[in-house]
Amino acid sequence: MKHGHKLEHVLAAVRPAVRQTWAYRVGGAENILVKLNQNESPFDLPDDLKKELVEAYLSTPFNRYPNIQPHQLRKALAARLDWDEDGVLVGNGSNELCAAAVAAIVERETPVVLPRPMFGYFDALARLFDGSVHEVSPRSDLSFDAAALLAAVCKVKPALTILTTPNNPTGMSMPIEEIEPIVAASAGIVVVDEAYLEFTEETSAFTILERYPNLLLLRTFSKAYGLAGLRVGYLVGHKILIAEISKARPPFMTDRLVELTALKLLENPELTQERINYIKREAKRLERSLASMDSVEPLPSQSNFVTFTTPIDATELMDRLAARGVMVRNMSGYRELIGYLRVSAGLESENNIFIVELKAALKNGSMTPTSLP
Repeated sequence: MKHGHKLEHVLAAVRPAVRQTWAYRVGGAENILVKLNQNESPFDLPDDLKKELVEAYLSTPFNRYPNIQPHQLRKALAARLDWDEDGVLVGNGSNELCAAAVAAIVERETPVVLPRPMFGYFDALARLFDGSVHEVSPRSDLSFDAAALLAAVCKVKPALTILTTPNNPTGMSMPIEEIEPIVAASAGIVVVDEAYLEFTEETSAFTILERYPNLLLLRTFSKAYGLAGLRVGYLVGHKILIAEISKARPPFMTDRLVELTALKLLENPELTQERINYIKREAKRLERSLASMDSVEPLPSQSNFVTFTTPIDATELMDRLAARGVMVRNMSGYRELIGYLRVSAGLESENNIFIVELKAALKNGSMTPTSLP
């Protein structure tokens, strides 16, 4: 048909790299009582803090653009880190900043080294910009193979290497003793995604940042700070490199409400730390509970989630849990994690329901859900 022929011509104008990649999606289900599928914090902001923010927002002019960079927030982050303010770039979530870094570095056939398995958006971004992606398989325990990554960096000479610690989807961390040799050997830029930093016992790569101008750290307020719904993240590096990365991101991407909220949380570190401690305890409890179940094998996690496998097909088990009102994440899209599910640490009551319903689903697949107390 003539109309269909026109559509084909329209689609032909879209770059092949875009048509070949995938759009990021998260599955959902109806009648969910316990949502543990997106590594979110189970804690919203306290009501009194929200009311303060609403009052501040009422006095904010909606007709004026925000600053190109939220200067107060950037200054507060720099002070917290004891780092040059010009070496901090705030964005609309860490994903936007990673996209800016990739856009600034990667073009057709640019070599990129990525370990597996890791957050799939990084791989999609590199391919979206026609990069030549060199994947490095994990060790047998699914942790990153630092020796193989170092060998790949020396052989491929990538313009960009991305590491994540703690790593989503496994929850495992890379010790700084494994990260530094990779950074030192790389002639290109190394991005270390520390989105889950607050939950690990390992040392941050910030401790070596001053010595390596090719190192960038990616952080977020979505996890430990509980601001997934507002979208705020930041990139830390040497100011000359940060200045170049900033050219590749759209302007005016962080609104005033986001800045005000993030500043309030930075002013209340005891609230955030109390919640981090709670989430870490619950994540460890989930890991112990899963390990105690017959034929259930959790990966050791230093994050706010636990990835685990059972004898039951992952899609089938996820559906059984969803029918019982519990939402977890199917990790089978990663070839190393076929058969695995991932559960985020929620409130104690939510985690208790997950444990009860998982045991029931493993036993007989009964579809009678438990209600939240």
